[in-house]
Amino acid sequence: MSHIKATPFIKWAGGKRQLIPYILSKMPKKFNNYFEPFVGGGAIFFELSPKHSIINDINKSLINAYIQIRDNHEDFLKIIHAFDEKIVNGKKEYFYQLRELYNDKIMKQEYDMELACLFVFLNKHCFNGLYRVNSKGLFNVPYNNSLRNSCEIDNIKAVSISLKNVDIITGDFEKVCNQANKGDFVFIDSPYAPLNDNSFESYTKEGFDKESHERLAKSFKKMSDKGCYCMLTNHDTDFINNLYSDFKKDVINVKRLINSDANKRFGTEVIITNY
Repeated sequence: MSHIKATPFIKWAGGKRQLIPYILSKMPKKFNNYFEPFVGGGAIFFELSPKHSIINDINKSLINAYIQIRDNHEDFLKIIHAFDEKIVNGKKEYFYQLRELYNDKIMKQEYDMELACLFVFLNKHCFNGLYRVNSKGLFNVPYNNSLRNSCEIDNIKAVSISLKNVDIITGDFEKVCNQANKGDFVFIDSPYAPLNDNSFESYTKEGFDKESHERLAKSFKKMSDKGCYCMLTNHDTDFINNLYSDFKKDVINVKRLINSDANKRFGTEVIITNY
């Protein structure tokens, strides 16, 4: 199975699949360890499959899915296949039944294999592949009327293999960034700053506000002083450009595939590097 390249097993806001060639061309030619503090769907991680890696995200359900697939992909495939078979007959009612079960497990803090399967199933059968929660941290995205399979068997096997020796953690980005040392490469696909600086939103109930972006910029400078190779992607806004005014920037055109408003599906992003 090792000859099959793993690709992201979920759709995630701000996914970087379309930017892979550009990001690869901007990476340092050699580095020691690979760090990704906001792994999300993992497009860059799976493309690189770096030998020594630490990946992190503040979303506990997402990280639980990575860990469960790494440690026991056979059980993962068995359970999610059962979900996929039942939605064919249950459709809308079945989706909402599983969404309720997912939220019940979140409230009970049950981060296990069943939750990982529910997480991926809901991602593939909810509107636009969004991960959105209410003020209580409960998933509230509606059904997208899809009956498709939640995953590809060969890809889940490849994902499991590519994660085998990876340190997978969940928590604040700063904890991860502080572990990076001289010669390490840190790829930072941080939550997007809003195009309008007055409308900060978040994809987790913890939020990623203005102060979080400012704290991240301080981490970027700290890692730069240590001799780490750092690359960060975000919207090309005055706020972001001002935060990283001391570093090299490249502006590129992108499609924003997850936006429900077709007129807002095109824009520019900035790739910031310290090398």
